[in-house]
Amino acid sequence: MSDLLTYAYAVVRNAEGLRETTAPLRGVADSPVSLVTDTGDDQLGLVVSHVPGQDFQEDALKQHLEDLEWLEAVARAHHGVIEALAERTTVLPLRLATVYLDDNRAREVLEAGRTMFAERLARLSEHVEWGVKIYVEPSAAPAVPAADLTPGRAYLRSRRQQQSIRDTVYQAARKAAERVEAAGRKHASDRVRHRVQQGLLADAAGAVGENVVNDAYLVPLKRCDDFLADVTHAADGLDGVRVEATGPWAPYSFAMPLDESGGAAAAEGAPP
Repeated sequence: MSDLLTYAYAVVRNAEGLRETTAPLRGVADSPVSLVTDTGDDQLGLVVSHVPGQDFQEDALKQHLEDLEWLEAVARAHHGVIEALAERTTVLPLRLATVYLDDNRAREVLEAGRTMFAERLARLSEHVEWGVKIYVEPSAAPAVPAADLTPGRAYLRSRRQQQSIRDTVYQAARKAAERVEAAGRKHASDRVRHRVQQGLLADAAGAVGENVVNDAYLVPLKRCDDFLADVTHAADGLDGVRVEATGPWAPYSFAMPLDESGGAAAAEGAPP
C-alpha cells in the first residue's frame, strides 16, 4: 500500500478554467489540490489531494478526531478548498476526512455515483446556503420595578417575575422562528434543521445567549437579498430575542449522504 491516501473535498461540475483554479490551492496537510475526472463523463470531477496514510488510516484518524487542534487545522483547510471552488462552479461538499486508497478508487466512486451526483449538482446550481440561528437572552428583557415590599415578598416577586420574563422571551422566540420559517417558505428552496449549539460547541462559536434554533436554508442566488431582509427583521419588536444569519456558504447541509459503497457522506453543516 502507498504511504499516501487520496483525500476528497467535493464533487464539482468541471467548469471551464477549473483545473487552473485548483492548481494553486493547498489543502489538508498543505498538499497540492488536483481534479480527478469521470472517464465516462468529464463534466464531473472529484477534487482531491494526497495525505499521509499514517494520519488518515482508520485507527490513527479516530485518535486525531479527539485532538481539537488537529481537527481545526484539517477543517480549515477542507473548507478553504471548498469555498475557493464554490466561487467558480457548483460544489457538492463531502464529509471531513473522506479518504480513499488512491486516485483510481476515488475515480471508481465518482463513476459509480455519476447519475446521483449530476442530479444533486443540478439541484444545487445557482444556490447558496445560509445559516440562521435564534438566541434567547432573558436578561435582556425589561423587568418591572419592584414595589416597596418586605425582603421575603420581594424575593418571591423577583422569582415569579424572572419566570414570567423567561416564558415571555421563549414565546417571543417562537414568534421569531415562525417569521424565519415564513421567509424560508417564500424565498428558499429547502431547509435543514441542525441540533442547537450547546456546551463546548456554543462556547467555540462565541455564542451569547441560549441557542434555540439552528437551521440551514438553501437559497437561490437571486433571492438572497430578499431572504436576508426578512430574516434580519424576524426579531423586530421582540425583547430578549436575537436572530443571526451567516453565509453565504457552499451548500454543506444539502449534500446527499452516500452508502458505504459510494464512500463519502455529506458534511453536517456550514462552519459555525
